[in-house]
Amino acid sequence: MTEHVAQGRVAGKVALVTGAARGQGRSHCLRLAEEGAAIIAVDICRDFATAPYPMASEVDLAETVRLVEGVGGRILARTVDVRDRAALEAVVAEGVARFGAIDVVSANAAMLNPAPYDQVSDEAWRESLDVNVVGVYNSCVVALPSMIAAGRGGSIVLTSSCSGARGTLNLAHYSAGKHAVIGLMRSLAKEVAQHSIRVNAVLPTFVNTDMALNDTVVGLFRPDLEAPTVDDAMAGFYGQHLLPIPWIESVDISNALLFLASDEARYVTSVALPVDAGSLSKSG
Repeated sequence: MTEHVAQGRVAGKVALVTGAARGQGRSHCLRLAEEGAAIIAVDICRDFATAPYPMASEVDLAETVRLVEGVGGRILARTVDVRDRAALEAVVAEGVARFGAIDVVSANAAMLNPAPYDQVSDEAWRESLDVNVVGVYNSCVVALPSMIAAGRGGSIVLTSSCSGARGTLNLAHYSAGKHAVIGLMRSLAKEVAQHSIRVNAVLPTFVNTDMALNDTVVGLFRPDLEAPTVDDAMAGFYGQHLLPIPWIESVDISNALLFLASDEARYVTSVALPVDAGSLSKSG
């Protein structure tokens, strides 16, 4: 194991990361592993029925494993749907048996299926809320027994969104779910504080991932064009932020997660932390 892993900011900790096969989840796995954590990585690795872009694959999850092991990290990766609590419990039990009790949870798995409010089907509504809220809740519930039994506290970080702090056009169902994530964070923070377990949320703006940069999202910025490109929509992306950037990178969220997971944030709990280049201030 490399020296920086042995002496990292989360050295000796065990982290559960959902949505780990690519994008923010892969970045979270890698960043935590670089700083010494063992990783329990899960991803559904199949498409959702109502998402307008392809999900990650088992090949993607294998690449996450390769990258984590490449920095000297330890990782257990399994294909799991976070909506299936029993399956998630089984993987957590396997991970705890291999690495020890969980210290960190990154409830990151999510999906996006934009549509105007009156065009959101029952299936799209249920799938959005089931993944973005129920899946996050399940991820916390299955990890907490291990964290509490270990008696050494811990950190749970839920991935919300800027849409969890404001209304967003064509995302009423997604925004409702991301608001719910913040409510869940604040309630859990009160319930588990007695165990020295901290619960916080990160609120990303647009992140350079398949979930944010796909044809459907790009089309929301340029409805006047039949098949707009990212370049066509660039002014719209820039227009979301105070800082002169169109979007942020996954590692920017990973760095915030790492801080919240580390002992540097030992007294930080019940906080909704925007990592948004000033997006919420601009829209406010």
